[in-house]
Amino acid sequence: MGDVLEQSEVDALLAAVDTGSVAATAGADNASAQQVFGTSGRTQLDVQVYDFKRPERVSKDQMRELEGLHEGFGRNFGAALSGYLRTIIEVSVAHIEQLTYSEFIHSLPNPTCFNLLKAEQLDGQLCLEISPLIIYPVIDRLLGGSNADLFIPQRPLTQIEQRLVQRITDRATHFLSEAWSNLTPVTFSVQDFESNPQLVQIVPPNETVVVVGFELKMGNRAGTMSLCIPYNVIEPIMGVLAAQNWFSYQRKGGQEDHLRKLTRNVNSAPVEMRAFLAQTTIRMDDLISLQVGDLITTDKASGRDSLIQIEGRNKFFAQIGQFRGKRALRITRKCQQSNDLGSTEKTEAAV
Repeated sequence: MGDVLEQSEVDALLAAVDTGSVAATAGADNASAQQVFGTSGRTQLDVQVYDFKRPERVSKDQMRELEGLHEGFGRNFGAALSGYLRTIIEVSVAHIEQLTYSEFIHSLPNPTCFNLLKAEQLDGQLCLEISPLIIYPVIDRLLGGSNADLFIPQRPLTQIEQRLVQRITDRATHFLSEAWSNLTPVTFSVQDFESNPQLVQIVPPNETVVVVGFELKMGNRAGTMSLCIPYNVIEPIMGVLAAQNWFSYQRKGGQEDHLRKLTRNVNSAPVEMRAFLAQTTIRMDDLISLQVGDLITTDKASGRDSLIQIEGRNKFFAQIGQFRGKRALRITRKCQQSNDLGSTEKTEAAV
């Protein structure tokens, strides 16, 4: 019990603090400590503060890769919303940080638009929260409003509003799946909806989560969108998030995937093709008196090629024939220069 101070000793210590003698003694002790350890730097330690309640489980390089991944998602999602709502919407990454799940939940407003995302290829769920400050203007835009003097109600979304918001979240999950496919093939979908985030507990409160914060701007309206990624969801693909693996993947597969998607979309695009048989001139009274069975003669020989245009551009020459009981054109050569059509354009036109 010798370590316990008596009341008189406590009073003397408090009096010494008031007079400043303790601080002077502490300063002298620090100076003597510097003399003992020296100033050469050999015994000085680089001390960094570490909070065991908030462990940094995702490295800075991996955080940067996640930020770049979701920047691409934001651009694609913003472009899709702009086309869908017929107005310009900007979606950009505002911040990315590591938090505990309880800190993330307590930072959200109540009520809000809180969606649970699930992918069969991953363990666990993700959270996509959209602020009422931007979701109600989007709903108003979908219903034909102008957002001029829109009042933001402090209430949960109705069932009709939830159905309208589902069209937005479906587009978000589509482009989120495309962005994550650079890491691993996934297909996200909205599994559940909740207005009170306090009622959703997908991981323990002290579990580490990565929160990607987005900023959405639509005219004079602005709001936030948060994507919460628990660590247990991305833990199996942390190796793919390494900087060297990511960059090598982008060099090898990114361009090839983009070219393959572009080629597939272009190949399925419909184009208009027209064949020009011949042309001639006729008097108006002859045109009016034409009957079934009459013949229209032209100066073009029957064995000459016909011109084929693709979307209004001269592309091929072809011979008229028959294939399986139907009229057909056999391509004979390409139109390479405009002077190649000099003599043909005078005698060929649409019939």
